[in-house]
Amino acid sequence: MKLKLVLEILGFVALAVLVAVMPSFVSDFHSREFAIVGMYFIALLGLGVLTGYSGQISLGHGAFMAIGGYTTAILSVDGISGHPVRDIWTIPIAGVVAGLAGLLVGLPALRLSGLYLALITFGIAVSFPQLPKKFGGFLGGTSGQILNLVKAPFGLDLTPNDWMYYLTWGIALVLLAVAWWLLRGPTGRALQAIRDSEVAAASSGINLAFYKTLAFGISAFYAGVAGALYAMASAYVNPDTFPIILSIYLVVGLAVGGLGSLGGLIAGAALIYFLQNHADTVARWVNHLPAVDLNPKQPGISSAIFGAVLILVMLLLPTGAGGLLRKVFRPLTTRLYTRS
Repeated sequence: MKLKLVLEILGFVALAVLVAVMPSFVSDFHSREFAIVGMYFIALLGLGVLTGYSGQISLGHGAFMAIGGYTTAILSVDGISGHPVRDIWTIPIAGVVAGLAGLLVGLPALRLSGLYLALITFGIAVSFPQLPKKFGGFLGGTSGQILNLVKAPFGLDLTPNDWMYYLTWGIALVLLAVAWWLLRGPTGRALQAIRDSEVAAASSGINLAFYKTLAFGISAFYAGVAGALYAMASAYVNPDTFPIILSIYLVVGLAVGGLGSLGGLIAGAALIYFLQNHADTVARWVNHLPAVDLNPKQPGISSAIFGAVLILVMLLLPTGAGGLLRKVFRPLTTRLYTRS
């Protein structure tokens, strides 16, 4: 167990070093791309706690991201009592607001599971984009709200994209460490027990209602933080900033990253961003195959590519990127365990 702990800490340190040096080797635009990947990663960490560890399926996490994004927009523009809040300080507030919304959803969800819970959460994702249109005076309507953003603090000489990169991945690393600490302790064991068998967990004295609701709250908090960062990166929010399909993309990213895996979720986040924004690149690669002639600009091609790549990934990596990493490093860890 101690060896596993050391290896996990070393992996985290390696990731932190990679995050720190990455902007030195990529362009400013790619820093922005990696920042958005980090935002998806944060949202997937929360969804991993809920679905990967407690076994509750949610198809509505795009709505929790939207709650976080709109919270940041409102606070940075209208503020509190007419005093705008600095954008960076709106991030934890956005997480708390989304987390409270997650707790409210988690309470009635206690009576549901499986497909029924998925449908309820998906209903939230479908209905939320209508709220800004209904309450246009407060949420900006269809035109949305432009955020009041500020430059990097503390006199840091960073471009806006580099600042967003370091801010996003700094928060992502902290939240990754928190999730790791939480899930390797009693809370994580309780959630896994509920996932494996609610009857057995209840017989062991685990409070099902408390832990299942807590998982929803934590997951929504992470999504709210991700939504706040996404709103800052976009500099505005409207109903199209957080579309319904975003909730589906997050579930896809979780499956690709691997259930029960934290580090592997980076691969899921990267796939979400890449296939959303570079499906035409994949189409051009596919065109090199015999008897294939795809027009990357044709409507629907990006969705078809997304689906095809997802099917291929699931066939090749049925346990996700996290499962692949475990298989690759299992001989090494087994040898180290044997020697120790």
